[in-house]
Amino acid sequence: MNKPIRRLSLFALALFGVLLLNVTWIQAVQAEWLQDHEFNRRDTAERLTTPRGPIQVGNEQIASSSLVEESGQYQRAYPEGEVYAHPVGVFNPMGNFGIESTENTYLDGSHSSLLVRNFLDMLTGTPAQGATVVLTLDPAAQQAALEGLKANATNGRAAAVAVDPSTGAVLAAASIPTYDPNEVADLSDTTASVENWNALAADENQPLLNRAFNERYPPGSTFKIVTAAAALEAGNTIESTIAAPESIPLGGSSLPNAFGGPCNGGAPDSIAHSIEISCNTSMANWAIELGDQAMHDQATAFGFNSGPMDIPVPVTESLAPLEPDNNIRAQTGIGQGNLEATPLQMAMVAAGVANGGTVMQPYLVQEILGPDMSELDSTSPEVFSEAVSSDTAEQLTQAMIQVTEGDEGSGLTGAIPGMQVAGKTGTAETGDGDTHNWFISFAPADDPQVAVAVVIERGNQSGGTLAAPVAKAIMEAVINE
Repeated sequence: MNKPIRRLSLFALALFGVLLLNVTWIQAVQAEWLQDHEFNRRDTAERLTTPRGPIQVGNEQIASSSLVEESGQYQRAYPEGEVYAHPVGVFNPMGNFGIESTENTYLDGSHSSLLVRNFLDMLTGTPAQGATVVLTLDPAAQQAALEGLKANATNGRAAAVAVDPSTGAVLAAASIPTYDPNEVADLSDTTASVENWNALAADENQPLLNRAFNERYPPGSTFKIVTAAAALEAGNTIESTIAAPESIPLGGSSLPNAFGGPCNGGAPDSIAHSIEISCNTSMANWAIELGDQAMHDQATAFGFNSGPMDIPVPVTESLAPLEPDNNIRAQTGIGQGNLEATPLQMAMVAAGVANGGTVMQPYLVQEILGPDMSELDSTSPEVFSEAVSSDTAEQLTQAMIQVTEGDEGSGLTGAIPGMQVAGKTGTAETGDGDTHNWFISFAPADDPQVAVAVVIERGNQSGGTLAAPVAKAIMEAVINE
């Protein structure tokens, strides 16, 4: 009789042990996973009953929360609609994105720097408040970028980035197609919000994709600035010449100049003139002569191959692999081959030249302010890399000025009356017959305040025709303020 009872007791004890292990596993090991799980309705409800701090550009709140009395939940509002949608992101029942995600603990008040304040508020019965996140974006530049892209993107897909060359502050980051975050953050009709979000996610044009930071393109002839930089850093001057024929053999085919014919009447062409007219064959020959390591190292110095970046929103890595094969490296010299660059990366190239060869770390958040407007945190400019010498940067600047001013300049539409603009056009082949159209620039050339990169996806024209006018409008918006 005792033996069955002992067995039953042991079995019950074993079950109790399994139960304890299961509870421990759920509450300890899986706690964070369960808390962050998309089907955790308790977490979602809690997030919606917490007043979030505002996101601010200049003196304007571009994201704010207000209490909906009927539900007791806080409705997030984006008064500028689509203008800041990609860098700011959205806060809704489906999750957080953009700055709304990366700065979430500040915005919802759970950051450690707000704990004492929140505890005191709890004692006094004052509702907890999130912090204010102040962005570096320039309202006029952001508006100019979005309007310019819409007016010039023939295929409806494009991106633009502007940065302050001396600090790295992001002044504009626009991407089209875009969306209105209010339509996916409406708590009064969550069914419609979810349906709108699903429709955006399923759209083949990817309106949720931040092309400024997270899409990569072949940079085309804008990369010739990197090739020229490598040549100058190797001891050449802006007037150094190299063969620039009508075409050069490339494996089983050839690499021609876009305009047909040689670049300098059949004579070797200088680096300066090759930048002005965007000569393919001379820059391909420079890439072959410089070698794979020099080309790879120079691209890396400007920010390629540096891994994903957080500014604090995530930025996709740009790629410029080692190319031992001369044929592929010739393509690299003109921005083709295996090169992949985000618009932010090419803005960093322009900014590095503008800043005397020093590339600054890009950043999007200027400061974090507590509910009492005291400063909790701020971003100090940091050097990302010393890409080239100041002498090289000055030589490149003078060559880039001729792109917008020279008799044969390929980017005359990027010029601003009354000041010098340094620029470079780009037309990048996609491999299926279409071309992306680029323009990178900075102004004023003698005292740079803004550096820009614009890409028009599958525009199938020239960078000077489509992208340069957008860059001009953005630069003017910053300079004229």
